[in-house]
Amino acid sequence: MSASENAYTVPYEKSGEPNLTLKEKWWQIMDSWKVGVIPLPLFLLAGALIAIDCLNGKLPSDIVVMVATLAFFGFACGEFGKRLPIVGKMGAAAICATFIPSALVYYGLLPDVVVESTTKFYKSTNILYLYICCIIVGSIMSMNRTTLIQGFLRIFIPMVCGEVVGMLVGMGVGITLGMDPFQIFFFLILPIMAGGVGEGAIPLSIGYAALLHMDQGVALGRVLPIVMLGSLTAIVIAGCLNQLGKRYPHLTGEGELMPGSKTENLTAAFSGKVDVTTIASGALLAVLLYMLGMLGHKLIGLPAPVGMLFMAVLVKLTHGVSPRILEGSQVVYKFFQTSVTYPILFAVGVAITPWQELVNAFTAQNLIVIVSTVTALVTTGFFVGKKIGMHPIDVAIVSCCQSGQGGTGDVAILTAGNRMSLMPFAQIATRIGGAINVSVSLLVLANFLV
Repeated sequence: MSASENAYTVPYEKSGEPNLTLKEKWWQIMDSWKVGVIPLPLFLLAGALIAIDCLNGKLPSDIVVMVATLAFFGFACGEFGKRLPIVGKMGAAAICATFIPSALVYYGLLPDVVVESTTKFYKSTNILYLYICCIIVGSIMSMNRTTLIQGFLRIFIPMVCGEVVGMLVGMGVGITLGMDPFQIFFFLILPIMAGGVGEGAIPLSIGYAALLHMDQGVALGRVLPIVMLGSLTAIVIAGCLNQLGKRYPHLTGEGELMPGSKTENLTAAFSGKVDVTTIASGALLAVLLYMLGMLGHKLIGLPAPVGMLFMAVLVKLTHGVSPRILEGSQVVYKFFQTSVTYPILFAVGVAITPWQELVNAFTAQNLIVIVSTVTALVTTGFFVGKKIGMHPIDVAIVSCCQSGQGGTGDVAILTAGNRMSLMPFAQIATRIGGAINVSVSLLVLANFLV
């Protein structure tokens, strides 16, 4: 509970008076009963206002209405997942916030106006990239500089080892099941490790269309469900790893890859010393670094989030901004982590997650190969990370992101694992690892197999 909450809850919770006034009872409801981060009365009001717009047949797609709409549905789905028995503690909130909306859209249970407005808003604003840039920059600015250097250098070792073992295990399991080795590698294993949709599935489908003489739509239809199932498996495993960390605290750094490190300035950032202008500066820092990443993409083709990540690391290592702005960026990071994650996942589920394709890929053979591959990859990351002196659970959760559905998958996986501070390393695993896998595999396909 934050200091601002304490200022209101102390009078009626600790005063010792058995009879509360009507005003205090109302305050207690506002502060104690919540759906996600939304006080219950405000949540009900949002639902009523959205319902009125839907009955009138038009839900505006502007940012004001969409903030309320995405918050209402996103936190409702996330809260439902959190309250599920057993699986609620294993990443079900992130899964529900993403896949329940997708199912509701497919079965026509979500009003058309909500679907249309959400899809239009998501695709026209690129809000996911605003979320990712604030999370990446904020988490980097809160890292210990020594840890940052050591973490970026060491994380590649468990990543590479995990991919090699994951590929070998996946191939072995698939061949044992009687599947064609070519299909196993290029249409199951490679999509899992391709880095998501935009940087993985789509380039793969273009490559397959050219090299295998098949329609790109057909290729994408085969690849995309595997990407989503691999990400779903990684979300579940990340949730399990989070629970493992709670049971065996010596195996985790709770978001820190290296033992003996600590987050810089985090206490100061929430001590009340950071004013509004400092927070605004922290947000602007994230946006400008992303714009530099976009410039890098135009000049050398490096994905904008990766370029932004490197620029943020450079700023941190060279003391490029003052400690107060570092603190401001940490507050922005915390805000997006707690208040924007589930609304973003809801928008992703509605706009770009095709339910039917996911269901069609749910064959026994596919599931066994996918689960075996992701489990082997993550397990290898766990033990290799431990061997080289890193926190094994945190390394394993980053390894989960190697099977993620791009940026959206990273958000869901790190939410399930309660390790959003690992987003910079997750982006390395997803973007760089995926790009290398796709490029090398298509090169092999073009020169040796076709």
